[in-house]
Amino acid sequence: MNATIDKAPRSTTLAVTHRTTYRYSTPVEIAQHLATIRPLHTPWQQVIAHSERIDPAPSYVHSRVDAFGNDLLYFSLDAPHERLSMTSETTVRLSPRWTTLDPRATPPWEEVARRLRYTAGSPFVRESEYCYASPNIQLTQAFREYALPSFAPATAVIAGAIDLMHRIHADFTYRPSSTAFDTPATRAFELRQGVCQDFAQVMIGCLRTLGLPARYVSGYLRNDPPPGQPRLIGADASHAWVSVHCPQSGWIDLDPTNDVLADLDHVTLATGRDYSDVSLLRGMILGGGSHHVDVAVNVLAL
Repeated sequence: MNATIDKAPRSTTLAVTHRTTYRYSTPVEIAQHLATIRPLHTPWQQVIAHSERIDPAPSYVHSRVDAFGNDLLYFSLDAPHERLSMTSETTVRLSPRWTTLDPRATPPWEEVARRLRYTAGSPFVRESEYCYASPNIQLTQAFREYALPSFAPATAVIAGAIDLMHRIHADFTYRPSSTAFDTPATRAFELRQGVCQDFAQVMIGCLRTLGLPARYVSGYLRNDPPPGQPRLIGADASHAWVSVHCPQSGWIDLDPTNDVLADLDHVTLATGRDYSDVSLLRGMILGGGSHHVDVAVNVLAL
């Protein structure tokens, strides 16, 4: 499949329902959780409505914007419970993002990397924060060697990134349960398989070894593709893709799992260095024993 840029001046409205349920073998006495389930407001993504329900009702709820610009929800429960359910409902209107993008007209990748390289006395460039290793992504020589065939000297940065996306899509196998939420990118690279999180983190590692800023994007895919179009991989759960920065064009979102530019089928929740910054639900509990989790996601066009 080739990455395509849709020139049609259209928009789409998507409705998302996401339910996560934990069932514990013994009561949880106290729990504190952090959820990244609120969609971002962006020039291309208008949030029409959003709500969330937590059962049992938390004793404390608070929200704040983190260092990456994500809207985080904190909540705690101080009554014993054997089940926790969190449901979010979101409606967004998405506008086309790539109608004027010409990947071959973007700057040479070496120029982008040079601009972000630290030199004494140079002004701080925010995008440089996404050029370094992060908890799930080590920067290895193996990543660099894999990336370089897509980035010959003077290759336009977005053209090179799209070629890298094509190659990862072709070389890696989408295989649920072959990796875990905390599998490092280096391990997924060795296996040449995984899920969308792994595809994204491998691609980010490759880009960063060249000095290019790349960040992790979490979100959703629509479940009902337009007539005649294939159903995208990963549409039954939350999804992840890559965003690479170009000085003239801003952040360009690429989905290596499906080999497409993320656009009218992709709902953006949050961005960070890797999965560890934007996991949907994390926290600390006292008690609970073993647990079982069920996740159900539905994304439909209105």
